[in-house]
Amino acid sequence: MKILNFGSLNLDYVYQVEHILIPGETLSSSDRTIFCGGKGLNQSIALAKAGITVYHAGMVGEGGEILLETCRENGVDTRFVRKIDGPCGHTVIQVDKDAQNCILLFGGANRSITREFVDEVLAFFEKGDVILLQNEINELGYIIDKASEKGMMIILNPSPYDNALDRCNLSKVSLFLVNEIEGYQITGEKEPEAILAKVRSIYPKAKIVLTLGSEGSVYQDENQIYRQGIYKVKAIDTTAAGDTFTGYFIASILENMSVEEGLKLAAKASAIAVSRPGATASIPLREEVQAFGL
Repeated sequence: MKILNFGSLNLDYVYQVEHILIPGETLSSSDRTIFCGGKGLNQSIALAKAGITVYHAGMVGEGGEILLETCRENGVDTRFVRKIDGPCGHTVIQVDKDAQNCILLFGGANRSITREFVDEVLAFFEKGDVILLQNEINELGYIIDKASEKGMMIILNPSPYDNALDRCNLSKVSLFLVNEIEGYQITGEKEPEAILAKVRSIYPKAKIVLTLGSEGSVYQDENQIYRQGIYKVKAIDTTAAGDTFTGYFIASILENMSVEEGLKLAAKASAIAVSRPGATASIPLREEVQAFGL
């Protein structure tokens, strides 16, 4: 079983601020750091650091060499990453004194996926393989349709949520990984239990992991529900917490771990990530996660 992450690769410009800006406000930042990131890249590195062989597919633009180097240094297979003319995808991230963040995303090269490229990549994969997707690239609906035709297991983190997702056949998704905001955007419900019930109603065959910040996470499938609390640490930067959780939980699936074990593994990895600055740089290695809390 192979896993493909068809996703974004971004340069993250992270600014340390006293508080998140409000409309019309000008504020000085105390520091700026540039990190490699993007939900796709973050999740691929989380999978690799969890010990999984992961293939990443996507596009990088000018200045993207460091993104490829970061993937390779962390054990991600980049044979399906193409370099094109034009700017890389990038983000402008504000991180406040309480480690909360807000993110402005520019798609850049990530929005240059062609259907021919999708077909070229998917030709390497087969029935039973896994594909992980986010919504920071274009042609998401086409990728979902073609992966479904091949019989791949489709895992979707529908972030950032926009009307492009309305044009996707999400009934083909095997597993949704969402936070409360994305859960609301999919279902129109705000309470966790209502979100889970609505997902079961709309997509009865899909599994879902709903992350709830300080309240932990909930897993639901057709037959069962499991809940996992957080591991409390001093938070420094929450930027890659969700991507770390995603990568480690998917790793647990590929290793045939139980749901309870997988949620616990992902919660530990996420706790370590929020205690460190940056995106990819904050994602822990498997041995660090296994030693956490001992």
